[in-house]
Amino acid sequence: MVTVKNSLVGFICAIGCINSNVVYSQKIIEVNNTLDFSRKEVVAVPVSQLRSFLDKNKEADLRIKDAAGTPILIQWIDNDGDGNNDELLFQANVEGHQKTVYTMVANSAEPLPKSEISTFSRLVPERVDDYAWENDNIAFRMYGPKGQQEALQGIKSSTLSSGVDIWLKRTKLPVINKWYKGYLTDPMYYHKDTRGEGYDPYHVGNSRGTGGIGIWVDDKLQVSKNFVTSRTVAEGPLRTVFELTYHPWSEFGVKETKRISLDLGSNFSRFESGFESEKQVPNYAIGISLHKNEGEATLNDKNGYYLHWEKIDDAFVGEGIVIDPRIVEKSIAFRSDVPDESNLYVITKPQDKLVYYAGFAWQKSGDIQTQLDWENILKKQSEIIKNPLIIKIK
Repeated sequence: MVTVKNSLVGFICAIGCINSNVVYSQKIIEVNNTLDFSRKEVVAVPVSQLRSFLDKNKEADLRIKDAAGTPILIQWIDNDGDGNNDELLFQANVEGHQKTVYTMVANSAEPLPKSEISTFSRLVPERVDDYAWENDNIAFRMYGPKGQQEALQGIKSSTLSSGVDIWLKRTKLPVINKWYKGYLTDPMYYHKDTRGEGYDPYHVGNSRGTGGIGIWVDDKLQVSKNFVTSRTVAEGPLRTVFELTYHPWSEFGVKETKRISLDLGSNFSRFESGFESEKQVPNYAIGISLHKNEGEATLNDKNGYYLHWEKIDDAFVGEGIVIDPRIVEKSIAFRSDVPDESNLYVITKPQDKLVYYAGFAWQKSGDIQTQLDWENILKKQSEIIKNPLIIKIK
């Protein structure tokens, strides 16, 4: 009997030891939504707030579970490139004026969840040197130095522009690699919506596209040329981040570095431009192309959102800018007979760092059907910027 008892105790101890080696500790993460509408957003927890947990557990073992105990997608971000992660990302889903509770555990035996739906970005040397980025809702691209060189040589397939191009998606899956691969054998591959995934019918030219910037002086816009370097900071299931740099531009000798990020589920890229200048700059202007002046523009300086609604081919597209209204001097819908010079401009007070959000939605994606739908998304984004989700770790 003693032998059996000892064996049983040993067995129980072994099980407990195994479990304690797998699940070291856990903490509660509360995410509070102070707004009156539901929100599904990527949130970032600074590593500094995880220090007590990570002092005892490895980053690689960390898992976050929802209320049902199901592991959810996470992503670590090294923002400054020093080799150490700075933030932990996960996507929170919180009803209006409610809080949602998640559990953070260390469990190396629990597989990390994966998803085919993701954010993504990269330099695309196979089509000159675009830089393209996307999530499950939208996709963008900007143009690099080889494209500038070829455009100046008169090669029609290349683009001289610091405007922001948009790609209209109606699939949640990534398209960048697939569309550029198709381009190699058919230059019109992604300009035709023949596969039910979407296409690129949007014209940028020398306009601002959706979110390009410049300096507004004497009713003229001074702009940079194409970016000269690119660097991918992060790409993963929840957020992609990258940087573009530009040669000095304008009469003010502006040196610019753009850091652009895009979160899963969002209709807006976040743009953060850092500036140095040889002379005092009067303003920075963010633009949206008005194309042939056939769409409708709405300017809302009070709440800091700006809307363009236009028909492209057989469906409507809403483009928009959202910004802190405290840094806005004025906004104008500048209309011109000169191609690519009609733009909606949000003219901001000069500063060393300019942060704003630019994005869009397409009728055929299912995200919107009317201009009012798009305006409501812009209104919500302006409230989201002012009232981030509140995270508490217990």
